[in-house]
Amino acid sequence: MYHQYGGPEVLRLEEVAKPSPAAGEVLVKVRAAALNPYDWHFMRGTPYPLRMMAGLGKPKNPRIGADVAGEVEAIGEGVTRWKAGDAVFGAGQGAFAEYVCTSETKLAAKPEDATFEQAAGVHIAGITALQALRDKAKVLVNGAAGGVGTFGVQIAKAFGAAVTGVCSTRNVEMVRGIGADGVVDYTREDFAAGAARYDVVLDCVGNRSLTDVRRVLKQRGVYVGAGGTTDNWMMGPLLDTVKRAVLSRLGSRKLLVIWAKPRQEDLAALGEMIRTGKVKTVLDRTYPLSETAEAMRYLEAGHARGKVVLTVS
Repeated sequence: MYHQYGGPEVLRLEEVAKPSPAAGEVLVKVRAAALNPYDWHFMRGTPYPLRMMAGLGKPKNPRIGADVAGEVEAIGEGVTRWKAGDAVFGAGQGAFAEYVCTSETKLAAKPEDATFEQAAGVHIAGITALQALRDKAKVLVNGAAGGVGTFGVQIAKAFGAAVTGVCSTRNVEMVRGIGADGVVDYTREDFAAGAARYDVVLDCVGNRSLTDVRRVLKQRGVYVGAGGTTDNWMMGPLLDTVKRAVLSRLGSRKLLVIWAKPRQEDLAALGEMIRTGKVKTVLDRTYPLSETAEAMRYLEAGHARGKVVLTVS
């Protein structure tokens, strides 16, 4: 829970009443929940326009977390997709908890061979990558070692694309290991200065100018912004949207911002990719629910390889 905005120190482990599912909802007994930059921005209430949605002076909803995996405990009136005991994963507002209620349409069946920790990491990162990368031929993933990036590399490969990942030296072998055809170590090489051209650039970092990324796009290529630095996570993409709209009219290249849209069919598609071994969740660290603040500190430091996940006994 968090009752005021701030750093990880505002997070508190509290005993609350067990929630009950409303009509169209299911009660999920949480087994694991994944952290995202999305969560730390709600925790901090930054950038400030976010507070128009989250609460001006303090959070309107003190529960935090969005990515969940667990077992259906109970169902609300009218629910037909799930029954008690089903193993599921997907979206659940307030997921950093022992139980969470969520719409039946925001969940998919957990692949049998995936752990709850692996399934918990799929929702935001996996859907963002999936919606950005369908049916692209040659792909560059900037930030290939992060949560969205690791899914991006694998999903692009599953669709048959040739994939190049951009990451630091310590992550080169890991990015190759999840399927990248080529890797650019940004500490030694500048991808924007290279000769390669791509059908799509999936940018999970937001640390390069639009001029740089346009340079590496093919004619009719697409740049997809799917993340940014801690400071510009929301406002950066919003402000860049105007620039991209203008620049897109100056040529055949398109520059877009991806805001992941939770869709049950996309969760199911990701579940099938995991079941068939085409995609796996890269887990960096797991923490017990009681150490959520420490997990958030680690995520905010910006060096996570893949996903950071909370486990709930």
